[in-house]
Amino acid sequence: MSPSTGSGGSGARDQVGRLLALVPYIQSRQQVSVEEAAAEFGVKPAQIVKDLNVLWFCGLPGLGMGDLIDVDMDSVQGEGVIRVSNADYLRRPLRLDSSEASALIVALRALRDGSTPEVRPIVDRTLGKLEAAAGDGAALAAQVELRLPGQDAAAAELRGRLHAAVTSRRQVRIDYYVPARDESTARVVDPLGLVTAQGNDYLDAWCHLAEDQRLFRLDRISSAEVLDTEVDDHTDVHPRDLADGIFQPSPDDAQVTLLIEPDSRWVAEYYPTDSTEEAEGGRLRARLRAGNPEWLVRLLLRLGSTVTVEEPAEVSEAVHQAAVAALANYQSLRAYDETTTT
Repeated sequence: MSPSTGSGGSGARDQVGRLLALVPYIQSRQQVSVEEAAAEFGVKPAQIVKDLNVLWFCGLPGLGMGDLIDVDMDSVQGEGVIRVSNADYLRRPLRLDSSEASALIVALRALRDGSTPEVRPIVDRTLGKLEAAAGDGAALAAQVELRLPGQDAAAAELRGRLHAAVTSRRQVRIDYYVPARDESTARVVDPLGLVTAQGNDYLDAWCHLAEDQRLFRLDRISSAEVLDTEVDDHTDVHPRDLADGIFQPSPDDAQVTLLIEPDSRWVAEYYPTDSTEEAEGGRLRARLRAGNPEWLVRLLLRLGSTVTVEEPAEVSEAVHQAAVAALANYQSLRAYDETTTT
């Protein structure tokens, strides 16, 4: 990370940001020269030394002097080399709590509604990934109804156009962003109805691309063109009833049994389950159905060691393979980073 300092990097705000980036930067390389760190962060060597004189008075709240970050100032002054220790907690990735995640999701939704067509796909990708990772924070954000100047008119126009397509039984060509695959797709759909659930509006339709019934969130539809062609007859397809929520597993979906640690019990509240039972140590055993194996693997990767797959074995194997592939990608990127910085 090479944050730009603009005014020389001496401001308190610039210094805090630099310190937060400086420690993991040094830890990943064991030791770094003062000159190299100064060049990386775009400041003078003297500023890096000033930063280090602040850093060794830093630590987690409530710790004593012996628990603060240790900077070897002798090596800084004598060898011009930076070494830090007692800061392993800064290696851990930052995590958002539910209120922080929900606030960020709401802010991104506001940004999306006021963004240009060029920027909107970027916001959609970010929003989709954050919603997938936020857990109960995403559920909290879904309860917030956000309305901006001009938004009501655009949303009403889209909803009115889709409603007209439903009543006239006309097909609609839509451009739709799919967070699970991080891509926008063009598809023709047969609209069945408009529904609202968990604070979001959806188009319930038969999708000719997926060859199945799908729900399309209206705020992820970037364009919708009502066609002259009539919808196909789908005798076995009926409009959805979302009174019990969006996630409505099919009996044909694979059943998975999870042993959930106390910190992740929200999973059984956020996603529908076939059954739950208390387990030893405050854990929860939950049985749920997953129609999308890729979604399940992503969820389990995010939950990490807080969830154990008890059955079926093929789900555990799929998660293991995905984790191995992700680790290999990370190690490859890290090796490339170390090569380009030496």
